[in-house]
This record gives sequence, structure tokens and C-alpha cells, in this order.
Amino acid sequence: MSPKKKRVQKRPAGKPPAGRRPQPVAVGPSKGDDRRLAEVSEALDIMVPELTARIAAIEHLLVKKEICDREELIEAREFVDERPRGGFAGDEQD
Repeated sequence: MSPKKKRVQKRPAGKPPAGRRPQPVAVGPSKGDDRRLAEVSEALDIMVPELTARIAAIEHLLVKKEICDREELIEAREFVDERPRGGFAGDEQD
């Protein structure tokens, strides 16, 4: 009798051998948070100057069309600056 041949099983491509498993590469939460914070900061750096320019243009038109005068715009800005902010600190402010 002839000795039995051992069959070699082919494993699918990309699958690691049974005894070895790749260690998962975990991204630390701080790296993900830092990346997200950088994205938000970049978006704000783009949006804030654009919004400021649009507000200035609207204020200019309000004065030009004589809907309100410059002093009223200044008073409105002061009112907005003095009002309490929302969020956690909102209850602590006067």
C-alpha cells in the first residue's frame, strides 16, 4: 500500500494563517478628537470672516436705505454683547 498523501488546503487570499491574527490598530481617542477639532477649527476660520463681511454689508445697506442709523446699529451690537450666553455657563452669568 502506498502512504496517503497529505492534502494541503489553500487558504483564501489575504487571510492570515490560523495561528496568527493581526493585532488591530486602534486609533486613540485623542488622535481622532484632535483631527476632528482641527477640521472644525479650519471650517470656522473660513466661515467667520465670510459671515463678518456679510453682516457688514447688511449693516451698510440698512444705513444707506435709511432703515436705521449708525447709532441704532451700535446699540444693537451692545445689546447682543451683553446678553447671557447659552450652554453650561449660561446659568452662572448675571
